[in-house]
Amino acid sequence: MVSVGLLIRLHARPGKEQEIENLLRDGLCLIEDEPGTTAWLALRINCATFGLFEAFDEDAGRQAHLSGKVAAVLTERSDELFTRPPTIEKVDILAAKLPR
Repeated sequence: MVSVGLLIRLHARPGKEQEIENLLRDGLCLIEDEPGTTAWLALRINCATFGLFEAFDEDAGRQAHLSGKVAAVLTERSDELFTRPPTIEKVDILAAKLPR
């Protein structure tokens, strides 16, 4: 059962919105190699704000994810794509309904 997660907000530089959207869509294939990541959702919140919600069975999976490929790409391209560094919040999951 998932017990911990990450809630991340990404604020796009003007003109970089499509590039961020493509990066997040392409990120799905990188996440599939992470056995500790139970759920991963890339979101568009509004025209310039994107988000990620990620769920893990335990903190070890969350910590591994923070050192993973998608995190590396977002960190590497942060100055180019975002108006400020991504906001990363560690959350506890109280209840969840996930596909079986």
